[in-house]
Amino acid sequence: MRVLQLGPYPPPHGGVQSNIVSLRNFLLARGVGCDVVNLTRHRREERDGVYYPSTVRGVLRRMAGNYDILHLHIGGKVPLRSLGLALACAWTPGTRSVLTFHSGGYPDSPEGRSARPRTLRGFVFRRFDCIIGVNPEIVELFGRFGVEASRVCCIPPHWLPSEPPQAPLSPELERFYGSHNPVLLTVGLLEPEYDLAMQIRSLERWRRRHPEAGLAIVGSGSLEGELRRQIESVPWRDHILLCGDVPHPATLRAIAEAAVLLRTTLYDGDAVSVREALHLGTPVVATDNGMRPAGTRLVPIGDQAALDAALEECLEANRGAGPGGAPASGEENLVRVLGVYEELLRRG
Repeated sequence: MRVLQLGPYPPPHGGVQSNIVSLRNFLLARGVGCDVVNLTRHRREERDGVYYPSTVRGVLRRMAGNYDILHLHIGGKVPLRSLGLALACAWTPGTRSVLTFHSGGYPDSPEGRSARPRTLRGFVFRRFDCIIGVNPEIVELFGRFGVEASRVCCIPPHWLPSEPPQAPLSPELERFYGSHNPVLLTVGLLEPEYDLAMQIRSLERWRRRHPEAGLAIVGSGSLEGELRRQIESVPWRDHILLCGDVPHPATLRAIAEAAVLLRTTLYDGDAVSVREALHLGTPVVATDNGMRPAGTRLVPIGDQAALDAALEECLEANRGAGPGGAPASGEENLVRVLGVYEELLRRG
């Protein structure tokens, strides 16, 4: 069996990227060939079966490379270019096509609520041999697109369990952690859906009780310039660190040493940073998206008062206790994905 995964490949690290890496390592360890085509703007040297084509023609050329399974991963919204690639996957001769849809917030978005069989999206999705949704809401969404129930399954995401981090903090984070206690940390994209302004407001409230508190924000995105201007406009600007992308090992150390990991979102899927924090014993406060792992303190979307209260509860709790043990790594879910491949090939 030869599998080609198409989707985002790290760096940077995120939930979809970690799922792709986990599945690839799982397959290779069992003697199943698995290559990856990275579909983001990030480019690295092509080696060890990971490819970074810069054109549509380059992607299509890789897809025609004598694979048994083409497995497309989609997170976030579904623009026309994603639909075009999806249709190309489903119509590539001599292969079986699988789609994993990772966007937990999409079913409740305006686009998701408009799901109908007689749409371009419905037409494209019905061409796949199998669609994997990471939660029941996504499975129900594809039913509204007219995909037969026998061709849709729910397989929760896998995440990479983290060993106690050995890497040091980056120099910038080390200085910030050394001058602030406690430290709130957020890891994600600097995009509108992450509601970072609410976190900045919470820091002001938290510093009234905890004058040495600070907020560190790891990640990059389209709002970086706007966020820097917003931070510069508030009196507590010196206690917010906007540090851009940080290597994953140093990010894990930052998570392990933070008082609380924040994940405020307007919509969200499965966040690997949330699972890593819980595994490392760091309390997590996150917006309720219906698919957070056990141990997460949940707050409603955009609820400033609930966020402030949850942060205070985290500070007073026993920080070292964690959520009662590391969650299961989810390898059984990788076994189920491999089972999907094998079943598709048995059908011929």
